[in-house]
Amino acid sequence: MSAAIRLGIVGGAGWLGGAIAGAALQAGVVRPQDLALSYRSARPDRFPGALWTKDNQALADRSDVILLSVRPQDWPALAIDAKDKLVVSVMAGIRLAEIGQKHGTRRVARTLPNAAAEVARSYTPWIASGDATGQDRAVVRAIFSACGLEDEVGSERDIDYLTGLTGSGPAFPALLANAMMRHAIAFGLKPEVARRAVNTVLTGTGRLLDLKDASPADTVEAFLGYRGTTAAAIETMRDAGFDEAVAKGLDAAFRKSIAMGEA
Repeated sequence: MSAAIRLGIVGGAGWLGGAIAGAALQAGVVRPQDLALSYRSARPDRFPGALWTKDNQALADRSDVILLSVRPQDWPALAIDAKDKLVVSVMAGIRLAEIGQKHGTRRVARTLPNAAAEVARSYTPWIASGDATGQDRAVVRAIFSACGLEDEVGSERDIDYLTGLTGSGPAFPALLANAMMRHAIAFGLKPEVARRAVNTVLTGTGRLLDLKDASPADTVEAFLGYRGTTAAAIETMRDAGFDEAVAKGLDAAFRKSIAMGEA
């Protein structure tokens, strides 16, 4: 995408809105003078050259693309007339039709970036409404390619499922890391040693899988094949219900995503 866009981020003072803004600026998707961000309390001191405002309608009026980065529970009170511009949502659970009807547009995209957007390593699934143009889709790809990897998926049900799998995803390795750290500290390792050891294992594994485009299942089976310490740990974790616990957690996240859209 070569043409400059004027991007407005409602909730740009928040963590996710700010992460997306930073990534888009770094990648050259938007220029500082074409970026507007809204805030509710103290004006942030970042993104020199961009416009900061408390007026969400003024932000929408000066933008070609309006990105909604607010909590789903705060969205009903958000009064913006998009005037048939492209509206991009990062909210979990809120449907394309609801967003379009509330904001006066039929050009809508639902996206679900995750916490790794802050370091340009997010995975972002997204879907656009039938009235979204090819250029609209190119804009969505450009913004979220700047944040990491992106995929256009086939249905809103896919987005709801991926809300848990990838939207919540960074929390799951962190949960595993926390359990590993606690065990290491209980064993007697110094906390700083345990933290470096565990964090390096997780980041190294992610990098290895990414660079080799490896199958996680193949990696697990390779370790099982050695019949050593790793195999003993994996088999014990599975016997304790590891796979079932993960599946139940993802099912719960999927159900919560659906419920958020119905609230």
